[in-house]
Amino acid sequence: MSDKPQLLWLFFGLSGRLAPSAYFLAGLLLVIAQGLPLYHFTLAEPGSSADRGWAQILVFVVLLTWWPSFALAAKRFHDFGKPTYYALLSLIFTPLVLLVLACFRSDPGPNQYGRRSNAPADG
Repeated sequence: MSDKPQLLWLFFGLSGRLAPSAYFLAGLLLVIAQGLPLYHFTLAEPGSSADRGWAQILVFVVLLTWWPSFALAAKRFHDFGKPTYYALLSLIFTPLVLLVLACFRSDPGPNQYGRRSNAPADG
């Protein structure tokens, strides 16, 4: 599989499983993407145009990263046999869920969501 489809699957696909290390690194990228505008927003003078601009950018980035956060968490829950809807927790508690799910081991061998970690489910 080439890099582009693999990255699309990683951040947007719901099928398959994701190992703790891959989940943590991809989730960390999303947290950093959200943290950068948050940092600039907190530095801006309250009520200034920069304050409003960074607030809008922050809202946009958070909305843009919701689905990838959900997709990553869904695949991580799949890796230890839990259903997709558990990933809804990631939309509310992103940094906490990121740390907790990175600590769980993968289920050894295949499960109902795929034969191995870090791959989409087979047909």
